[in-house]
Amino acid sequence: MKSIAVFCGSSEGASSIYKENALKLGQELAKQQVTLIYGGANVGLMGIVADAVLEHGGSVIGVLPQFLQNREIAHTGLTELIMVDSMHERKAKMAELADGFIALPGGPGTLEEYFEIFTWGQLGLHQKPCGLLNINQYFDPLVSMFDTMERDHFMQSKYRAMVITDNTPEGILKQFSIYKAPSVKTYLTEQRT
Repeated sequence: MKSIAVFCGSSEGASSIYKENALKLGQELAKQQVTLIYGGANVGLMGIVADAVLEHGGSVIGVLPQFLQNREIAHTGLTELIMVDSMHERKAKMAELADGFIALPGGPGTLEEYFEIFTWGQLGLHQKPCGLLNINQYFDPLVSMFDTMERDHFMQSKYRAMVITDNTPEGILKQFSIYKAPSVKTYLTEQRT
């Protein structure tokens, strides 16, 4: 993998464990010479991951909508900062640049970014891995919801298998290295249950 997009909070969260693991992810990306693609801000977990990559000699590309430049405080020390006009352009640019996607703990925006890119993968718009770095069991309720979706036939098993989850940066990146995308969803050949 040459680049990973990271979706995460513009807050550091309630526990120092979130910051510690964001630092570890940044260090691991730099160690493996994987470019970080992220939202371009220097606040919260976003800034922590970016700073960790940079401090360990890695490359970081930020993608920031113009209207958020002052709200999220654009990171001025990045390898590259790409300014775009909208949130839609931000996500599209990040998807274009990244070879995989990792969500760290965050709020509704983080989940929205993760779900959109996950859905694009389910529809066959990309064949890139999508992972949840499950720090402090943060994503356990979401993982349980995916299990419920599969159990109640709102998600096929092959798409449930796309939900890559690990509690360490090394573990999630290892799973990314062996990821195989499922076949593309079609309603023409699959029977209804």
